[in-house]
Amino acid sequence: MSRLRTILVSATAFAVALPAFIGWVGGYMKTDAGEVAVVRNGGLFDDNQIRQIIDPGSSLTWTGFWSTSHRYPAQQRFYTIAASGDTHNGERAGVDVVTVPSSDGVNMGMEGTFYFTLNLDHRTLRDFDSKFGTRTFRGADGEFRHAWDGDIGWSSFLDQIVRPVIDNAIREQVNSTRCVELVSSCALVQNQVGAASPPPVSGQPNNANIAKVQNAITGSVRDDLRRNLGADFLVDIKFILAKVTLPQPVQQAVDNAQAAYAQVSESQARATQAQAQAQANRERQRGYDVCPACAQIDIMKAIPTNVTVYAPGAGAAVPLTPTR
Repeated sequence: MSRLRTILVSATAFAVALPAFIGWVGGYMKTDAGEVAVVRNGGLFDDNQIRQIIDPGSSLTWTGFWSTSHRYPAQQRFYTIAASGDTHNGERAGVDVVTVPSSDGVNMGMEGTFYFTLNLDHRTLRDFDSKFGTRTFRGADGEFRHAWDGDIGWSSFLDQIVRPVIDNAIREQVNSTRCVELVSSCALVQNQVGAASPPPVSGQPNNANIAKVQNAITGSVRDDLRRNLGADFLVDIKFILAKVTLPQPVQQAVDNAQAAYAQVSESQARATQAQAQAQANRERQRGYDVCPACAQIDIMKAIPTNVTVYAPGAGAAVPLTPTR
């Protein structure tokens, strides 16, 4: 009985000590330089409230027994919109394009990148984790993940929460802009019936328009995110418009117009050249009228090198090479 009691006591002590040891070992953590952690209480007898915030690049920190840590990116992140066949890729490679109509009805593909940073204020982080860290978001692969489930989870959060705001801001700004204000070559195919020469196209006004659109989209996204998310959870927002693409039929029309204008320019150049040549011939003829011998000299110079005898007629012949 004594031995059995000892075994039972030892087994009980081991059963209690082992989880406690595991919980103690797992209760320490540290963050990398590019991440911040929101720690929530855990364990059988504890609540699930936020315990603490661990700033980026921390040393080994005690977080309590069986606490859970939600790690979020602390550095500047980006959301890219570029040409691709995929439709929801955000920060991943091979991302998608937003196609919206301009004010004059031309569908334009907008390619660019949003830059932003997660607000690292501790109170704001607590609110962010309570609103978005406790729910899941569906990713491009159909799986549901938390925003703190690595890069895939963070991209899923951006796709579902941030992407609709971006699309709406781009649509609003482009809808109020004419195609030619962003793409100069649109002038080649719009209201140019019967034009004999290409319309003046300048890149500088377009650069100013693009900068204006960029700033407007940045401000719109910042305000909409604050209103939709409930606070400035994302800060230092900036949008860079990298490229504006035209639909293939429109681009083909632009290419055809440019080719046509090039042919017109080439024909005009040939006509100008012919006029100059005719004028030169007239001047040359006037010179020959004054100096007939000059005409004969030019004729001699024009004879090919393989001709050995020049016979101008009337029984006359002039050897062009020395005879032995």
